[in-house]
Amino acid sequence: MSIHKAPTPVRSFGPKLDAHQIIVRPLVTEKSNQLTDELRTYMFEVNPLATKPEIKQAAEVLFNIKISSVRTMNVRGKTRGNRFKMGRLSHWKKAYVTLQPDSPALDLF
Repeated sequence: MSIHKAPTPVRSFGPKLDAHQIIVRPLVTEKSNQLTDELRTYMFEVNPLATKPEIKQAAEVLFNIKISSVRTMNVRGKTRGNRFKMGRLSHWKKAYVTLQPDSPALDLF
């Protein structure tokens, strides 16, 4: 009995995204620095339409690294007040990318 992995489904909605369109920017915070030191995990802001397989492939292409897992979360935009008017920041998507043990470390800055 052999176990076969199901093929990754192709996203059927939205435009086809390039690697530079998928990963918007790295998130450099105290929490991300701690995750990098302890767990070899990096945080990125990604396109809200991007899926986990697309994020994995884009990071491997852009940074020339090997990835073991990708976790994503949708972040709700904060409400902000400006004088007499209330507004809201845009929603965005965050990705936690964990490197394989044999992959070189990423130097973001």
